[in-house]
Amino acid sequence: MKKNWWNGKVAYQIWPKSFCDANGDGIGDLQGILSKLDYLQALGVDILWLSPIYKSPFVDQGYDIADYYAIAEEFGTMEEFDRLLAETKKRGMHIIMDLVVNHCSDQHDWFQKALADPHGEYAERFYFLPGRDGGPPSNYRGYFGGSTWEPVPGTELYYLHMFAKEQPDLNWENPVVRQKIYNMVNWWLEKGLAGFRIDAIINIKKVPGFPDYPVDGPDGLASCTKMVEAAKGVGGFLQELKRETFAKHDAFTVGEVFNMKENELAEFIGDEGHFSTMFDFSAHELTFGENGWYDSKPLRFEDWRRTLFAAQKKVENVGFWANIIENHDEPRGVSRYLPSHAQNEAGAKMLGTTSLLLRGIPFIFQGQEIGMTNCRRTDISQYDDINTKDQYQVALDAGCTVEQALEACYVNSRDNARTPVQWSDAPHGGFTTGQPWLAVNPNYTTINVAEQEGREDSVLNHYRRLVALRKSAVYGETFTYGAFEPVWETEPDILAYLRRDEAHTILVAGNYGPEARTVTLPAPARELLLSNLGREELPAGTALTLASCESAVILL
Repeated sequence: MKKNWWNGKVAYQIWPKSFCDANGDGIGDLQGILSKLDYLQALGVDILWLSPIYKSPFVDQGYDIADYYAIAEEFGTMEEFDRLLAETKKRGMHIIMDLVVNHCSDQHDWFQKALADPHGEYAERFYFLPGRDGGPPSNYRGYFGGSTWEPVPGTELYYLHMFAKEQPDLNWENPVVRQKIYNMVNWWLEKGLAGFRIDAIINIKKVPGFPDYPVDGPDGLASCTKMVEAAKGVGGFLQELKRETFAKHDAFTVGEVFNMKENELAEFIGDEGHFSTMFDFSAHELTFGENGWYDSKPLRFEDWRRTLFAAQKKVENVGFWANIIENHDEPRGVSRYLPSHAQNEAGAKMLGTTSLLLRGIPFIFQGQEIGMTNCRRTDISQYDDINTKDQYQVALDAGCTVEQALEACYVNSRDNARTPVQWSDAPHGGFTTGQPWLAVNPNYTTINVAEQEGREDSVLNHYRRLVALRKSAVYGETFTYGAFEPVWETEPDILAYLRRDEAHTILVAGNYGPEARTVTLPAPARELLLSNLGREELPAGTALTLASCESAVILL
């Protein structure tokens, strides 16, 4: 496999609205990010992914872009962004941003012009179609619920939106649209951006004619994913996008890809693939319910381990995953992947260890490095997320009580990851001097950066040691390019694997169970590289006993 500049890097996702507020208006901003660059450098991360900071009405938290060339006033100015680019470069770090080009905002100039002339040139940049049999053109349900078709006022036409009605889909079949997108991408790359995280990109290819699909819900609609899965030829668009933009700048790109066809992995992330890497969502998908959040499945350790190992083996001769345990669209990893007895600092450190040392490019989500958790709310009005409100209603419509619907939101809501970063035990977690846009998790008084900074055994300092080990001069090559080999695959409660190359064989192991477990090492231990519970001595012989919630990284 080709060696690229990004392969040995560690990435960190910033949700700007909740990261750090410098001006006291309750919304995180670019100045807040600038103020924390030394903190991020001390953590050891190399690539900062900024979730959308473009001008937007924020119907879907900035994933509805009104102007791709402008910074939202809430976050700051283009001058501040340029300064952020310069300051990260000084520290040897890179910035990537979201590329959201399946859809834009209904406030975008193109869409406003399309509404003004529904049969004109700008309407052709979207999907404006006549209805069928007195209703919408097809029976698709959008990702946020309801029909994907919205009537165009004063006409017989409808426009397509796979997400919220305020997010009209762009027509990638129109060469003018594609060229305008490429111009914009190159503008940002020429400014100094290192690359992009590409949002919902599989959706850009539609099935011609938009045929109906079998109804799969009580609303009489079919999931729009049926159409996405049936669409052919998305690779042509993606290769053109790469050729016209990313390849010219040696840009790092990470795809958000659901509904990929089984045999397409190499096309997406092989040496000549569409993207540098893409997120591995296989563990996240284990929790999906058949009808919504209210019937989502509790995560079984054995299923998670098997899925994680299968994903690692699937990609080993193809490319690299971007590995995550949480992001802005998922609940907190410590609340999802750790059993109740392990939802503590030891468990958070163990989860970080077994995740960050997998083969692939690790992405840390803001607050993960201090063990931030899901946040329980007592009323749906306390949530902001459009998807959470939709799923709450789906649960009520299915016969759930208010309490059951709120519990489903507690377990699954995207707002769990979007609560402000807990910097200290000051009011609002030190995130802002004003009123935060979303209430801080009440546990900020005990889980916060300031408390963990100086404590040697904190989650934060463990993450610092973990990142340093992953990137170290001695072992970095092994953790980046070395093989992944599962061990003790049927041993109850143990998640363990080897990272191996010609120079080193390193065991990474964690005990997710409530009791100590003893396992037999595949080779004698040579050196203890990292422990989450203060272990200092190597195991005697080949018997390794791991306490509950203990993880160890051992050179064999």
